[in-house]
Amino acid sequence: MTSLKTSIKTITYLSDTGCLEIQGASLLFTNRVFLIGLIIAQLALVIVLSAMIQKLSAGVTTMLFMLYSALTGLTLSSIFIVYTAASIASTFVVTAGMFGAMSLYGYTTKRDLSGFGNMLFMALIGIVLASLVNFWLKSEALMWAVTYIGVIVFVGLTAYDTQKLKNMGEQIDTRDTSNLRKYSILGALTLYLDFINLFLMLLRIFGNRR
Repeated sequence: MTSLKTSIKTITYLSDTGCLEIQGASLLFTNRVFLIGLIIAQLALVIVLSAMIQKLSAGVTTMLFMLYSALTGLTLSSIFIVYTAASIASTFVVTAGMFGAMSLYGYTTKRDLSGFGNMLFMALIGIVLASLVNFWLKSEALMWAVTYIGVIVFVGLTAYDTQKLKNMGEQIDTRDTSNLRKYSILGALTLYLDFINLFLMLLRIFGNRR
């Protein structure tokens, strides 16, 4: 219950933060150094949270997750400048449906999805590297290739991560509230990343630009 409350409070706080940061969205398009700094900061926070979860306290884990999501909110606020509100809303609904369906599959299937982990991870690395390269090349063909492959990868990751978190949850001692809280946040971060990335990929495909 504690971890659930923490997750709800975190999500509520970060939603408000994202709305407040919309005013600064135009900066993302005019200052490339600022944008790169945001990306590096978010990657660093994800690495710290994932690699040092055992050493971090529950309070520090929560704070880092909140900071990461606040930075993500700042970055994502730029979509309101690029795309129409109607297309953002419709894409969000589509993303939620796909995410929910794949998460449900990952949770209920008896098939072991762990074998797909390495393949999806390598594909994810390829997407990241291609995206970084295309940040300077600005190749439309590469952009669309990354986008469509990205949709497939994050759909697969949603099912894989859900099953992985389910198995992890069955092994955690629920009496250890601090550990439970930390891994709840790690699980939230994992699925949060899957959803956000899937949403952005689909928005690039279906979004109507202003």
